[in-house]
Amino acid sequence: MHCSISSAVSKRDHRTATNDIIQNFLLIWLDTKIDESSDDYLKSIKQLRQTLNTIEIFRDTDECIDYISELQNETSFLIISGALCRTVVPLIHNMVQLCSIYVFCRKEEQDKEWTKDWPKVKGTFTNSTSICDSVQQWARQCDKDSIAISAVSSLNQIEPSFMYTQLFKEIILEIDFDENKAIKDLVEYARDKYTGNDQHLKLIDEFVRDYKGNMDGKNKPIWWYTRNCFTYQMLNKALRTLHVETLLKMGIYIRDLHQNIKKLHSEQSNETHDASTTLTVYRGQVMIKEDFENKIKQGGLISFNNFLSTSDDRKVALRFIPKGSQSTDDNTIRVLFEMAINRSISSAPFARIDKFSYFKTEKEILFSMHSVFRVQQVTEIEDSGIRLCQVKLTLTTENDDEQLNALTRRMREEVGGTGWGPMCSLLWKLGENETAEKLCRMLLEQASDETARAAGYHNLGLFKSDQGKYNEAVQFYQKALVLEEKTLLPNHPDLAYSYNNIGNVYDKMGEYSKALSSYERSLEIRKIALPPNHPDLAMSYGNIGNVYDEMGEYSKALSSYERSLEIRKIALPPNHPDLASSYGNIGIVYKNMGEYSKALSSYERSLEIQKIALPQNHPDLASSYNNIGSVYNNMDEYSKALSSYERSLEIQKIALPQNHPDLASSYNNIGSVYNNMGEYSKALSWYERSLEIQKIALPPNHPNLAISYGNIGSVYGKKGEYSKALSSYERSLEIKKIALPPNHPDLASSYNNIGSVYNNMGEYSKALSWYERSLEIRKIALPPNHPDLATSYNVTIFFFTSPSSYYLFTRNNPPL
Repeated sequence: MHCSISSAVSKRDHRTATNDIIQNFLLIWLDTKIDESSDDYLKSIKQLRQTLNTIEIFRDTDECIDYISELQNETSFLIISGALCRTVVPLIHNMVQLCSIYVFCRKEEQDKEWTKDWPKVKGTFTNSTSICDSVQQWARQCDKDSIAISAVSSLNQIEPSFMYTQLFKEIILEIDFDENKAIKDLVEYARDKYTGNDQHLKLIDEFVRDYKGNMDGKNKPIWWYTRNCFTYQMLNKALRTLHVETLLKMGIYIRDLHQNIKKLHSEQSNETHDASTTLTVYRGQVMIKEDFENKIKQGGLISFNNFLSTSDDRKVALRFIPKGSQSTDDNTIRVLFEMAINRSISSAPFARIDKFSYFKTEKEILFSMHSVFRVQQVTEIEDSGIRLCQVKLTLTTENDDEQLNALTRRMREEVGGTGWGPMCSLLWKLGENETAEKLCRMLLEQASDETARAAGYHNLGLFKSDQGKYNEAVQFYQKALVLEEKTLLPNHPDLAYSYNNIGNVYDKMGEYSKALSSYERSLEIRKIALPPNHPDLAMSYGNIGNVYDEMGEYSKALSSYERSLEIRKIALPPNHPDLASSYGNIGIVYKNMGEYSKALSSYERSLEIQKIALPQNHPDLASSYNNIGSVYNNMDEYSKALSSYERSLEIQKIALPQNHPDLASSYNNIGSVYNNMGEYSKALSWYERSLEIQKIALPPNHPNLAISYGNIGSVYGKKGEYSKALSSYERSLEIKKIALPPNHPDLASSYNNIGSVYNNMGEYSKALSWYERSLEIRKIALPPNHPDLATSYNVTIFFFTSPSSYYLFTRNNPPL
């Protein structure tokens, strides 16, 4: 039997979702004879709930073991009765989800010797008070050790969390909050998460009465942060896991806490006579050995993404490193960080908080979130009889570190400014699409002028375009354009930006004449408003080239791409990523023209630049490897194609969330190679993996799902499983009919594919009907000399000549 006491709601999925937001850990109590009505039990629970929000009670051993094994993102502590420990501990001891075990029994001496064989067993306890004290101590230690660390070994190796916490911090500090509303929203959010925890709900009520931010000069943000309650627990967990909803709700408190530290830093620097001297502070903790080896590299940069607690007393820091044979296991390592701090650095504020902390005895120095250090030295030492790694760090900022300066500059370019608008863009990059759109709509409702409303419509247009909801995207972009035309001069560059976005959506919709018209209007404005070699002109020429390429007018596409490249060569440094984009575009045209050696040369030049200009796991490198793979695939050099596609996939797995749509594209690409090699079972497996991701990541009628169903249909067709092929092709067509305009070229491809299946089934009249519908669309959508149009004419000619002649034709010209 199992009982959850984290809240009044006893459903486990609710408990897990809530604890995911509040804390890094939970307590599990296993005792077949536990008496939940006893005074001793109730007293224990009350004491434990001061530290742990979630406590799970089990009377059934198997259910408890299953529960621990299913935990994914949480650390657990286990209290177990002495009667069960010898049987259960060997079964669960090596589970990574389990941090420590506490044996509760009346015969301590009997079990003490036995526990020495199991490092996670922290002791045997004969009374509830002592066991609660020990659990609380380890829980606080776990909380301190769980602080998130991001690493940058070089500009080519940047963890996404390093970028996102830096950008989030910069944006949140610039936002103009509605103080009363923001605090009210935070309090309501916290009350919801701590439902059922009376002690914490009382603390939240106290926060409402007591907290005035920095307005009363009483350093309340620091006082509340150092108190063991929601302000610390929720913030610590959210910064560690980048839980966006919690971070947004706590944004005002993050700002207040940063400003409190910054104010004290300024005051304490003025009080110090020798402000240029170096201060040395220390932090002791336990780290996962794999994390330590991956992140702590001499000469590299690390950031502590949370607010960082340290001490200027080495002995105090060492007290936070657990001692004894049962304090760590083979997967962990004791670490002492020794940090050299230049007191004059104001852009990375820190402050001594002894006088202002809820706890007065730790000689604590608190750093603001995302403090960045350079690793100077890593050595193994022995101190007070314990082996540990001493890591010497130096506090650094972008003002005095060239590498960090370059990194920070590039990150800022990605989101384009500060405030709530760029926050929407950052959330979208994080894959928090629902939150980003919700925030964007809220900002739109609150917008006080037409400029702000136009920016909101732009963001919504971008989101809808990425979701494949092209009609909605066009509507939002056009709303933005109408507002801008009211407030801006006729040839203002922002109007060009709007026309460019509208053209981009029409391009995706296959409405090429409308796309070309919008892109050309954008270019006209830029020619008037900007210098002749401005990079935005290069962007316009590149976009026009995209349309011509998709229309099959390759000479015009090549001319536009080359004009774009000329401008970029003048306007940009020789290894700028936009030059790589131009070479990539030129490669696409050459590939479509069948000039594979030229295409390969262009793609490889693009990749060379990206390797210099971008981190080694940047998604743009994955795109280049995909492009190179596509050429080799067309050249029938399948082993080389597979190698390139797999390299692309490796990068994407590191750089992107696990269900990102680009991963689906890579799976499709690998599937296409196996399809061409005749390894149909492998091809089908890769195509189906792609489809699984797309079903999670994309709206149900996104055009990319149609591509996957089409690919699956292709495999079934080659295997001779025509009914399955027909089903997949028809599902692909259904999606395209919803997602695309009625005369989009991709619809013609679907009609052609369905026609090929009926032809292979010998149902020639049906096949001819589908081929003719394909031809009708291509006559409307494509220019007279487009290769796909020529293919459709050839199909019908061969078909009318004789079905057998057509059969030979289709054997050499597979479905499009």
